Amino acid sequence: MRILAFTFLSLMTVSASADTIIVQSTTSTANSGLYDHILPAFESTHDIAVRVVAVGTGQAIRNAENCDGDVLLVHAKSSEQEFVERGGGVLRHDLMYNDFVLVGPAADPAGVDGLTDIGLALSKISESKARFASRSDDSGTHKKEMSLWMEAGIDPIAGSGDWYLETGSGMGATLNTGIGVGAYVLTDRATWITFGNKQDFSILVEGDERLFNQYGVTLISPEACPAVNAESGQTFIDWLLSETGQATIASYRVDGQQLFFPNASEGE
Repeated sequence: MRILAFTFLSLMTVSASADTIIVQSTTSTANSGLYDHILPAFESTHDIAVRVVAVGTGQAIRNAENCDGDVLLVHAKSSEQEFVERGGGVLRHDLMYNDFVLVGPAADPAGVDGLTDIGLALSKISESKARFASRSDDSGTHKKEMSLWMEAGIDPIAGSGDWYLETGSGMGATLNTGIGVGAYVLTDRATWITFGNKQDFSILVEGDERLFNQYGVTLISPEACPAVNAESGQTFIDWLLSETGQATIASYRVDGQQLFFPNASEGE
């Protein structure tokens, strides 16, 4: 049975006979408003309705492995490649990118404002036991965060329940928690730009190449999942990778700021 919980449905009018595809995706792409921008452009020229299930990347991949969808669009490249290698997906393509940023309160108790070395920033947070709010939900953002702690030689779980706060929630909820208790938060830039409850928080650390955030798109394998709508799913992927789709992604802006930068590949 195909799961439709947590579903974003484009409001673009399509015919009653239109094909429907399900895209397993991330909260960052949905919450940023990207799908509100690109889906009407796609559906205006294709008789295909797109429904987006917005969850963390880890859950999106598990849903895809359970055959709950047609297309996977997430941001954890190694996990996506493993999904394809296990036979769950046909071919993964780079689609677009942005970056992660570390946000925090004006008080900046760990003194990280202006740093461009995320490892140094995390070390200062750990040493000072300044509060840090983590999604702790196996999302792409959480996977990135844990890899950064590991590179810095720090086990933040040792501080769980003390300075390290594990929310088990999505990006917006984790940002609200962090802002509520004055904790640093790692977030994707698109979510931060569109987030409405910033209060005295701002971006404190950015620009480290390790904060690069790549998104990929994959057709769920019709061999592994016979119910996959492979034709319409591939049509959507082809459009995303086309000059038109890439230009539509690039044209999405909030307050004059571009949120996603297209970099489509032939697949890997």
